[in-house]
Amino acid sequence: MSQSVNLEEDTQALVRHFYALQRERVEAYHLFEEGFQAYLRNGPDYDFPRYRQLVHEITLAFSGISREILQIKEQLEGSHGRPDLAQHLGRIQEKEKEKLQLTAQIQLARQNVQDHPEVEAHAQEVRELKHKLIQTIEAISETLQDFKYDSEETG
Repeated sequence: MSQSVNLEEDTQALVRHFYALQRERVEAYHLFEEGFQAYLRNGPDYDFPRYRQLVHEITLAFSGISREILQIKEQLEGSHGRPDLAQHLGRIQEKEKEKLQLTAQIQLARQNVQDHPEVEAHAQEVRELKHKLIQTIEAISETLQDFKYDSEETG
């Protein structure tokens, strides 16, 4: 009996660690957006080396977060016997990767709009990418809800 209680506590510790990592990811997105807005304010004489450094730092942060989440996923799949939770984390990781790619595409498109406001196609591209981003964020939110619900169930 005590073994299953310990495993359950360990599983809850993994769940809490995942949520902490997810909060770090949200904070990294805020920093990414703030840095990009500062970059845009310098247009048309952009400080690309500084922006490139920001992208590098954000990429490292996201990579580290993803690595830790994949470790949690492996533990949930393996010794913790919670493939349901591991599956949710896998879906979240896929959608987070998509979200990061869309965020970068939106930033490029926003710069194009700023540099060439007369080209309607750039503004249309921003709108389409934002729509895709909203759908991706909604998918992440739904999966997070499923994860929360399933993680609160006791085995």
